[in-house]
Amino acid sequence: MSRTWEDTAAVLREVTQTVGAKRVCALGVTGQGDGTWLIDGDGIPVHDGWLWLDARAVDEARDIAASDGIDTIYRLTGSGINVCQMRTHMLWMTRHAPELLAQAATAFHCKDWLYFKLTGVRATDPTEGVFTFGDFRTRQYAEEVLQALDLTAYRRLLPEILDGAQDTHGLSGEAAAATDLPQGLPVSLGYVDIMCTALGAGLYDEAVQPGFSILGSTGVHMRFFGDVDQVHLTSDRSGYTMVFPGKAYAQIQTNMAATLNLDWILSIAKEILAAQGVDVAVGNLLDGLDDEVMAARPGAALFHPYISSAGERGPFTNPAARASFTGLDQKTGWYDLVRAVYDGLVLASRDCYSSMGRIPDEIRLGGGAARSFALQRFLASALDRPIRTVAREEAGAAGAVMIAGLATGLFESTAAAAEAWVQPLLQEAKLPAPELIGTYDALFTAYRKTRAAFPPMWDAQQTMRCALEWQPK
Repeated sequence: MSRTWEDTAAVLREVTQTVGAKRVCALGVTGQGDGTWLIDGDGIPVHDGWLWLDARAVDEARDIAASDGIDTIYRLTGSGINVCQMRTHMLWMTRHAPELLAQAATAFHCKDWLYFKLTGVRATDPTEGVFTFGDFRTRQYAEEVLQALDLTAYRRLLPEILDGAQDTHGLSGEAAAATDLPQGLPVSLGYVDIMCTALGAGLYDEAVQPGFSILGSTGVHMRFFGDVDQVHLTSDRSGYTMVFPGKAYAQIQTNMAATLNLDWILSIAKEILAAQGVDVAVGNLLDGLDDEVMAARPGAALFHPYISSAGERGPFTNPAARASFTGLDQKTGWYDLVRAVYDGLVLASRDCYSSMGRIPDEIRLGGGAARSFALQRFLASALDRPIRTVAREEAGAAGAVMIAGLATGLFESTAAAAEAWVQPLLQEAKLPAPELIGTYDALFTAYRKTRAAFPPMWDAQQTMRCALEWQPK
């Protein structure tokens, strides 16, 4: 946690030196979602921060999902249970490390920790505070949720919910010295990274009501709803419900891993080449890959992209889920496998959108994979919807700044912020390829039927891993 703050301060010093402190009118903060970052009464970290890929609370996630209180938890938070959330982490601590909770005074998420280091204020935002322990209708904590989780005794650890679109705090003297920014500079606690990214990349559009996908390390698939009455909770209690500044909402399904699957298969290629004395950077393996993948055979293999050791959380929750190739034969080649990974990512996206009802009429796209022409073409065809990107590399940072702009009066409304900062940057739509629409319909049918058959195998493999002591029981 200390290293995270030191790195943040170092980056801010570089930015300040480049831009000039006098040009800065506010500082917006966002960060990775989920996880648990504990500090004591003096503001000292109790332990390392637990990240969104921390999978130790597998049993706790299952216990909560099977508990009598799960209906209450999902009805109020609008968000399913998975292993990476603060609520599952805290339940794990009550069972296995109660001393951490005893030492702690406040339970933060990543951005909350940074906001504390910048301002000295202990707070969280209306996204993470609410989808973990609150009621998405009131945007406040809900005591019923804490009771259902059996965590009422730790209510003391939850910081105030602060809306950074309305209120700011001044940069502390200590933080000013660390960042070279002026003391008292307004600091806004932005929403969780995916909501800031959604805001900066075009999900907030009251006229179009689009969908939005982030194909980054994780995969995030979102629908826009203009008000709380439009929110559609799923029958299997999965996904997230999160708020925008104002009255709008996003409903979200998240794949635990998206481009991490591509990183994995390219790392395999790098390892094979290294065994033959050939040293190739993973980035160089991407050169020309789109063309090769588009020429490969769709369906030569089927890939389910659950490469994370934390399992999957959208559109279903199963900590034992793992990635797999199926349908291989002696004709399956390297580029067929890579094509299957690409297809697995877009089929997982369709799986997520399908669980939230009708696929929106237009999809906005962000994340590193948005740079791939092949992935854009495949996603548009798999969803049978036009895909639009925004000409902005750092949509999450832009969203955090837009929220800070609301708090400081730069924008009069969220819609005005989107009109000024997003609409001019929307790019021409990439349309579905007519010849691929039927292909992805067939692939998706097989993808869903294969996924439905996997859970017993995942359970057997989980038992195997425990028996072989790959991971703790």
